[in-house]
Amino acid sequence: MNLTIHSSYLPHDDPDAALAFYRDLLGFEVRKDVGYEGLRWITVGPVGQPSTSIVLTPPAVDPGITDDERRVISEMMAKGTYAGINFATEDLDGTFDRLQAGDVEIIQEPTDQPYGIRDCAVRDPAGNMIRIQQAG
Repeated sequence: MNLTIHSSYLPHDDPDAALAFYRDLLGFEVRKDVGYEGLRWITVGPVGQPSTSIVLTPPAVDPGITDDERRVISEMMAKGTYAGINFATEDLDGTFDRLQAGDVEIIQEPTDQPYGIRDCAVRDPAGNMIRIQQAG
């Protein structure tokens, strides 16, 4: 079997703020921007990696989700405990400096971890945990 990761999903609660973070700050390209009934699904991905995408979705729009579940999802997003993703870069310190200059919520400055990696952590505008590791 030869499987690859094609898409990952992260919730957003403000499409313009999500675009400012993923497109303008991280430099991802917008692959799709689809509106339906007042909601937007935005697909972004790293330049030069057309087969890897992140779909930024309105939270809790699945028709099977109850009102109580929607409330819990909203509360978890507000706390920053609902979703996250890990990225890698060859220049962790430079990437961190760019994020810090972009006025994002810093969770952890670049740190050498005891398990052998160097990483940092920030939150995107929806509260998703973004961890960035030094590649290589």
